[in-house]
Amino acid sequence: MKKLYGLIGFPLSHSFSGKYFDDKFKREGITDCEYRLFEIESIEKVRELFDREELRGFNVTIPYKHEIIPFLDELDHSAEKVGAVNVVKIFSDGRRKGYNSDYYGFRTSLENWLPSEREWQALVLGTGGAARAVWAVLDDLSIPFLKVSRHKAKGDITYEDLIKNHEIFKAYSLIINTTPLGMSPHTESRPQLPYDQLNADCYLFDLIYNPSITVFMTEGSKRGAKVKNGLEMLELQAEKSWEIWNA
Repeated sequence: MKKLYGLIGFPLSHSFSGKYFDDKFKREGITDCEYRLFEIESIEKVRELFDREELRGFNVTIPYKHEIIPFLDELDHSAEKVGAVNVVKIFSDGRRKGYNSDYYGFRTSLENWLPSEREWQALVLGTGGAARAVWAVLDDLSIPFLKVSRHKAKGDITYEDLIKNHEIFKAYSLIINTTPLGMSPHTESRPQLPYDQLNADCYLFDLIYNPSITVFMTEGSKRGAKVKNGLEMLELQAEKSWEIWNA
């Protein structure tokens, strides 16, 4: 009997994880494992998955990253810190533990990229679900940050504030985009920032990986800023899932 892994969410029209693990199993000659997409219309349906004895673990995506928590026995630090779960491991005794591999993926990718000798302050663009792992990592790395939102009630500062006050913008050399602005197919969109204030001291990290170079990144590159997309983060979080399941 093959060991079963997969992804739960709704809808699941496409999946980075599905293709990643299919390719991984073929590339590494792993023949005793299978990765499937489980499109469930209600989180209650996850109980049916737990009844499958071959299931060793699964990834979790929208809209169940919070809703899955009551179905678990314990949470890893990453999941507690972020307040969301995107990896579930099922132990041989039936225990279910939740993790957040986005936390590990982003942290490792960021630490691989940023010069360690500098003191950083960050602007985190967006306050949605993708931002939570970023906030948790920055907090654990003791990097001060501001949450940027279109609405002041949701963040620390608005895009309009940054456009009106360039001194605030220039004080933050690390800018992280967690919004979907610029993602395919709407590749022409970008966060509204005073891009003319960017320079070679700035580092722009875009969680988007499709396209590989967003308008946000292009605006930074034109002014000498260092830029990075989210592909490495996605690959790292997928590998972290595999590591968790097989630890």
